[in-house]
Amino acid sequence: MGVNVSVLAIDAGNSKTDVTLIGADGTVLSTARGGGFQPPAVGVEAAVDVLGAAVGRALELAGGPAGPLAHVSACLANADLPVEEEQLAGALLARGWGATVEVRNDTFAILRAGVDEPRGVAVVCGAGINCVGMVPDGRTARFPAIGRISGDWGGGSGLAEEAMWFAARAEDGRGEPTELVRTLPGHFGLGSMYELIEALHLGRIGFERRHELAPVLFATAAAGDRVAGALVDRLAGEVVAMASVALGRLDLLDEEAPVVLGGSVLAARHPQLDAKITELLAVRAPKAVLRVVTQPPVLGAALLGLDHTGAAAAVHERLRAQYS
Repeated sequence: MGVNVSVLAIDAGNSKTDVTLIGADGTVLSTARGGGFQPPAVGVEAAVDVLGAAVGRALELAGGPAGPLAHVSACLANADLPVEEEQLAGALLARGWGATVEVRNDTFAILRAGVDEPRGVAVVCGAGINCVGMVPDGRTARFPAIGRISGDWGGGSGLAEEAMWFAARAEDGRGEPTELVRTLPGHFGLGSMYELIEALHLGRIGFERRHELAPVLFATAAAGDRVAGALVDRLAGEVVAMASVALGRLDLLDEEAPVVLGGSVLAARHPQLDAKITELLAVRAPKAVLRVVTQPPVLGAALLGLDHTGAAAAVHERLRAQYS
């Protein structure tokens, strides 16, 4: 016998997809995991096929729906611009999974997972960096967040590139001394920056492994290296700049409002980074309340779905309790 499903929640990142079916009372009916969502690499339809495989498994585990799903709430990586959200929403609606579909950038899932109501700002720093904000009346704040062409700086990959830039110049004499000349190549068992540059350039070390150098940067900074420490402080400045601008756009600077931190770099709780963010935010947005999100982003996608359907507060609470 089928079950009554209120919300199909999807959180899809570059490396994995999480799907959850939520009943009308907030009960988690089933969950499934699938592959990464990468429409820029494979095209929209092929990327949605990956979502479809996970959705199919979740529906099967739940015993099949008793009727059409009320709403699909999808928070997707690579949905960086409103026009991309609209395109992807059309592609999901065409699959017939639900009567209505709402697509948001995946940063909104992290924000909603970390707040009790749809109100606040989130800064996410993983491989890249992004920031979004929302308030209950439906207004949002966001940045394009598609790299340097949209003014971004930071993220694990960006930090690694900056660290390598300083280390390369330190080794050949163009820049100031830094222990990064030793710690960065040492992570890969190499003896010099020249060897690391050569290995990356010739593909002996995969280019995607650059993100492994971000923790090395933080460890080098913690050991007292001035250059590494300056990069950590600069990242803190970027986090606070994004958060304070988003708070201002939503008229939240003059009242208590949560600022949620997420992503692998911020969730790692590096002491110097945490302390600098706290210090700078106290100046730019003194009433902001910092939080580090620990719940899975798919919870945020599900809560956004319940917001859309007008579910009662008790339904939200029941859902959140299952992820505590």
